[in-house]
Amino acid sequence: MPWLIFRRGWRKACTRLGLPIATALALASPAAGAAPAVRAQHVAGGAWFVQGEAALGSAANRNYISNAGFIVTTAGVVVIDALGSPALAEELLAAIRQVTPLPVRYVIVTHYHADHIYGLQVFKDLGATIIARREGQEYLSSDTAQRRLVASREELFPWIDVRTRLVPADRWLDADTVLEVGDERLSIRHVGPAHTPEDLVVYAERAQVLFAGDLVFRGRIPFVGQADSGGWIAALSGLIALAPSVIVPGHGALSTQPQPDLTLTRDYLQFLRRSMGEAADKLEPFEEAYAHTNWSAFEHLPLFRAANRINAYNTYLLMEQQGK
Repeated sequence: MPWLIFRRGWRKACTRLGLPIATALALASPAAGAAPAVRAQHVAGGAWFVQGEAALGSAANRNYISNAGFIVTTAGVVVIDALGSPALAEELLAAIRQVTPLPVRYVIVTHYHADHIYGLQVFKDLGATIIARREGQEYLSSDTAQRRLVASREELFPWIDVRTRLVPADRWLDADTVLEVGDERLSIRHVGPAHTPEDLVVYAERAQVLFAGDLVFRGRIPFVGQADSGGWIAALSGLIALAPSVIVPGHGALSTQPQPDLTLTRDYLQFLRRSMGEAADKLEPFEEAYAHTNWSAFEHLPLFRAANRINAYNTYLLMEQQGK
């Protein structure tokens, strides 16, 4: 039978049986078992994180392609990013509950990309305060964000559907700030425009852990999109100079040796700008420039085939525009 009809019947049956909807859909989905479980990994002190897989978002992986973190304090929990669907956010909440019964008081949004925010409504409905940088407000109210949500309801169904909504921040930050919750101090710093105009990083002072958002893609090709790659490089250079001991990246495994991971993302962006910038200066067509560029330093990395060409093309256009 059509999946939509099956899903509606399954929802009613599971309601009668008392099963959580997220669990029901995970069991019923044609893609069940294709994506990893949301499992909390301890970082240091009260800091934890969950790790999505290195892939493009799809219904098969439930859009579980990004990381999220949480910090347990004596006065409650602070979550950093909310994953790519409400069902995933419910699983993140369940993982938090395995660590502590304390309430989630805040969610800090590192940036408003779909794989980090579609779970926000779960925490908002529980009464958590959402914190984000002011620049994210413009994107959230844009036609682009609305079109992306409409497309996601088709491409990522049943994990994104008509009940999935965009959630604005309760506190839009205009300056760097320190959030004190119980026994933890969180330094919230604006590092954009970089991956996005609103990029935030969060440093948990007691745990000594930096949550870097999508400033850092560990061990894989980053998604560049319409990023300000020059600003991104500068932000990474600032983090390299800061020399943090532990980084939770926006994508990829925990980084306990941050310098090589920070350098890899920075080197890739620098190479894009240098190679595509030279081609744009020479008025060389993109296809020719891409074909003769030596990508050997990066082509072994995950998602190279999926992301590199579009990264290079967007950088070519950016460098062409900046050269005018």
